[in-house]
Amino acid sequence: MATRSALALVLLILYTALSGCASTASLPTPEIQHILAPTGSLRVALYTGTPTSLLSATDLRGVGYDLGRELARRLGVPFQPLVYPRNADVLDAMQAGRADVAFTNASAERAQGMDFTAPYLIIELGFLVTAKAPVTALADVDQPGVRVGVTAKSSSDTTLSRELKNALVIRAESVAAGVQMLSAGTLDVYATNKATLFEMADQLPGSRVLDGNWGLERHALATPKGRARALPYARAFIADAVATGRVQAAVTRSALRGAIVAGWSR
Repeated sequence: MATRSALALVLLILYTALSGCASTASLPTPEIQHILAPTGSLRVALYTGTPTSLLSATDLRGVGYDLGRELARRLGVPFQPLVYPRNADVLDAMQAGRADVAFTNASAERAQGMDFTAPYLIIELGFLVTAKAPVTALADVDQPGVRVGVTAKSSSDTTLSRELKNALVIRAESVAAGVQMLSAGTLDVYATNKATLFEMADQLPGSRVLDGNWGLERHALATPKGRARALPYARAFIADAVATGRVQAAVTRSALRGAIVAGWSR
């Protein structure tokens, strides 16, 4: 399992690399403005239930929300949040060209349909267990009879459906549906990034997020394929957001837990 000191070292390397190009974040040319916001507004794809994106349609806090709003401001265009119930809907909107940017896990699979900047946030992947679950540590999860929930079509779904050999993987349509299934006792465990798991745990008395992790998510700004000419500007924006503490401020405002950003940890 990755240690927090190792994660901090990874972020220090990223921070050093990003800081070197942060000064390149400048006013966009009309061409870059049009590439990133072809409709005249910046359509930012977000999904609810997590501080990495958006807490809810009425609680407008989230790292993706804040960074998207700031990017729109710098581009000089209106900010148009597109709010979905699932990250899978965000990915569909991006690949269909209905959204202009997203802030999501930069996995190799997703890179086939989107281009990514360098990551601005690293988040541990973990497990949330209910009070009655027969699980007390990571090593207990992959056992016969253990019911592990994942959000359908998520990175956790892809990975754990392949790697868990004994536990039963059950798909939930959304994070909110996962909370209901855990509360009803139809799931013992839920798997996703810890930022989301801590939010879920707040709604489930007696539940807890297990120590350790089974992987890492590297969140980055994504643009649809075909907009590569705007990538240098997007990369410079993220570099500046890291170097100036804007990412840290967004993390703090959304009370995000279980993540490390350059120069900050919680």
